Amino acid sequence: MIQSMTGYARHELKAEWGTATWELRSVNQRFLETYFRLPEQFRSMENMLREKLRKQLQRGKVECNLRLNIEQKVEGGLQLNEELAKSVISSANWISNQSSSSYLNPLDVLRWPGVVAQSEDDMDAIQADVMAAFDTAVAEFIDNRASEGKALERLIEERLEGVAEQAAFVRKRMPEVLEWQRERLLTRLEEAKVELDPQRLESEMVMLAQKTDVAEELDRLDTHVVETRKILRKGGACGRRLDFMMQEFNREANTLGSKSINTDITSAAVELKVLIEQMREQIQNIE
Repeated sequence: MIQSMTGYARHELKAEWGTATWELRSVNQRFLETYFRLPEQFRSMENMLREKLRKQLQRGKVECNLRLNIEQKVEGGLQLNEELAKSVISSANWISNQSSSSYLNPLDVLRWPGVVAQSEDDMDAIQADVMAAFDTAVAEFIDNRASEGKALERLIEERLEGVAEQAAFVRKRMPEVLEWQRERLLTRLEEAKVELDPQRLESEMVMLAQKTDVAEELDRLDTHVVETRKILRKGGACGRRLDFMMQEFNREANTLGSKSINTDITSAAVELKVLIEQMREQIQNIE
């Protein structure tokens, strides 16, 4: 199964202590880069969370955002950080004076992170719940990337079928094109009233046919189609290998176009390049 590097997931946990909402999103990136936005009291979890992602993802720029709403318990009284509360009030009063506003809501002070502390046991339980919620969010995130990966795989398969059809068309037309080329050359020689030794003429015909022969390029195109499908079926982090295959496809299409002596073959070479470019654009999204 292949995965897209673009994905999104949102998971909300509701517990007795409050709510936690994880939001994960990712975009294309050459390597794996992870960014976390966590409340201050959960900064210590960042390395552990990053390691969890690294075990399941290979590429992409992943942003993880955690929003918390912790409901303070009344039992046993509040654990108030008085120094922090005084600092918050002082700063709030200064801002009020600067803005000509004298209103300060005490509840806003209590809601300030760290002013009302949770007991260590409570924080351990909350962190465990938050970590479990992260695992669920990551699973949903990977499912989302896999769904997009399936869509990309279908698009690439359609283009591969188009490449195979164009190669088959050129292979079928080549005998007619070579015969047309032979007749055209003979006609020009007759018009120019040039007489060549039959053996020499045949030798020239063979050399010209070799210069315009594209059988090897067509064989390689068919081989590349088979190999690309094999990579897609194998799945995993295959974006780089697929990108390399697009380079190989392009090489054969360019050679086919340079050897073309017929408008039908030229049109087929152009269509091949269009199909290859469409595949390349989609592969940029694959992990």
